[in-house]
Amino acid sequence: MEITFLGTGTSHGIPVIGCGCAVCTSTDLRDNRLRSSIMVEAKGKRIVVDTGPDFRQQMLREKVKTLDAILFTHEHKDHTAGLDDIRSFNFYNDKDMDAFATTRVQENIRKSFDYIFSEKTYPGIPQIMFHTIWNEPFKIFDIDVIPVEVLHHRLPVLGFRFGDFCYITDAKTIPEKEQEKIYGIDTLVLNALRVEPHISHFSLSEAIDMAIRIKAKNVYFTHIAHELGLHAEVDAKLPEDMHLAYDGLKLSF
Repeated sequence: MEITFLGTGTSHGIPVIGCGCAVCTSTDLRDNRLRSSIMVEAKGKRIVVDTGPDFRQQMLREKVKTLDAILFTHEHKDHTAGLDDIRSFNFYNDKDMDAFATTRVQENIRKSFDYIFSEKTYPGIPQIMFHTIWNEPFKIFDIDVIPVEVLHHRLPVLGFRFGDFCYITDAKTIPEKEQEKIYGIDTLVLNALRVEPHISHFSLSEAIDMAIRIKAKNVYFTHIAHELGLHAEVDAKLPEDMHLAYDGLKLSF
């Protein structure tokens, strides 16, 4: 299995044009963060978790020509707004795109992209086949997936465990019952928005504390606002076996 970090940034704290802060003017490519998403490649299949506004740019950067499925964590636009761009994969792969999401997320996407799901459609629009998931283990083709339900303030969001790897974004709390699903996991990806507390996201210290509580062996932080600081400086201060993820990072298992 190979994991590619398509994006590690967030819409929170996006600077205005001409911000001039150290992160926005950094020449370190690890500070150039598109909206958070990963690509999972396993058993001959390729799955993307979330299609944010930067989805097209991410696919072009990684030279992705085939895509088998989309998996959604939740319905917020920084995780769904790029869905229209799956039409290219419809064309080149000559099939509907399999998309996995909860009923609530599907309903939101159907409203946001009503032209895709209208009774009166037209040639060239995205073709999507929805599959309903819950907080119960499921399969995408032959790939086992275990959902981990976290709270984004009060909104339930799904993280996903693939084997000994788990990806969680947009979490502020993880109930103990859900922590048990990933206790002692080999590799955990967790959101860490900034140093200061936030109402619906882990701060860096909260994310570190949660990773320690879960006893994850290797930890990567994602969904990073520019306010967190420069990659090289922040990464150097993290505990052993904890790192800031960056766009384009690849992990193999």
